[in-house]
Amino acid sequence: MARALYIHWPFCLAKCPYCDFNSHVRERVEHDRWQAGLLADMRREHEIAGGEKLSSIFFGGGTPSLMPPALVARLLEEAETLWGFDEGIEITLEGNPSSVEAANYAALAGAGVNRVSLGLQALDNETLRFLGRLHDASEGLKALDVAQKQFVRVSFDLIYARPGQNLDQWRAELERALSYGTGHLSLYQLTIEPGTKFATMVRQHEFEPLDEDASADMFALTREMTAAAGIPAYEISNHARPGEESRHNLAYWRYQDYCGIGPGAHGRRGGVATTRHRKPENWLEAIDRAAHGINETRELGRREQASEAMLMGLRLGEGVDLDAMASRFGLSAAELCDDAKAAFYETQGLVRREGKRLIVTEAGMALLDGLLAELVPADLVET
Repeated sequence: MARALYIHWPFCLAKCPYCDFNSHVRERVEHDRWQAGLLADMRREHEIAGGEKLSSIFFGGGTPSLMPPALVARLLEEAETLWGFDEGIEITLEGNPSSVEAANYAALAGAGVNRVSLGLQALDNETLRFLGRLHDASEGLKALDVAQKQFVRVSFDLIYARPGQNLDQWRAELERALSYGTGHLSLYQLTIEPGTKFATMVRQHEFEPLDEDASADMFALTREMTAAAGIPAYEISNHARPGEESRHNLAYWRYQDYCGIGPGAHGRRGGVATTRHRKPENWLEAIDRAAHGINETRELGRREQASEAMLMGLRLGEGVDLDAMASRFGLSAAELCDDAKAAFYETQGLVRREGKRLIVTEAGMALLDGLLAELVPADLVET
């Protein structure tokens, strides 16, 4: 049964550099129709995955911080009626740090949102332009200030290991970020993914990615400084004061069930992966036709689930309990993890064991992708 709910709002009111569909940009949205559709989608998920109170709700997508507060309040009211809320439920809204969206924060807090995650990404204008962001540094920091006054919990993200960045520059930027006193930071290394704008820029020699040694030094510095500031890493890229970890993201990393509603939303519940129609018009047509927006459901084999759970769980500072996971998926611990390789990497200081729990060490986190390929057997997933 799902204890987390993801609500995807697909629209941007200004062209977002990350938006895949021009059709997602809207000057006007038929809010009554969208409210009815999201409520229908939510009720469908409850029919299948109800039964436990929700501990987390996350509003994500295009520009959810521009959702009408009355719509947010109505969705939260329905979710509480259907599932019930855990005491202290985390209700997060993902926001771009613009002045237009910040003007909506007080009303969104009044609607029930108690946590916001802001995509600052950098604290200087030159980097923000390079990253394709629409806000400038001053606007972003003003939005952060408003958020800290309106929401109980605030997180923001930064991207480091950028072209030309050196260790001293990142140290200064991270010191500044830590000075704002938020209880959570998401700190990501810039990665060049195939097929992206950045990959094209590299291919056309518009910039050179930072070398691996420099990136590794910044990773180590990040973990050292955040730990010293009392917000240690609890996941490879996420740092929090104890008790302020993102409950919603922990549901993903611990491979717990969650329901996804709205265009393009993904879900995992009861060993089934769900995908909803991505294009808003197709999602609305599905709502009219079937009273839900599901495009595809796929049964996940227990070995595929186990592989995903291992790959996600080893990202966490707490690691994975191999016996508990083996029992959960009906497999042996030896099927989940190559014991000989784990023993070898333990001698290298890259993993450690605490009882039945396997944990990637500080040194191992810097090599996580390669380490996962070694520890989790390639034949774990059924073909």
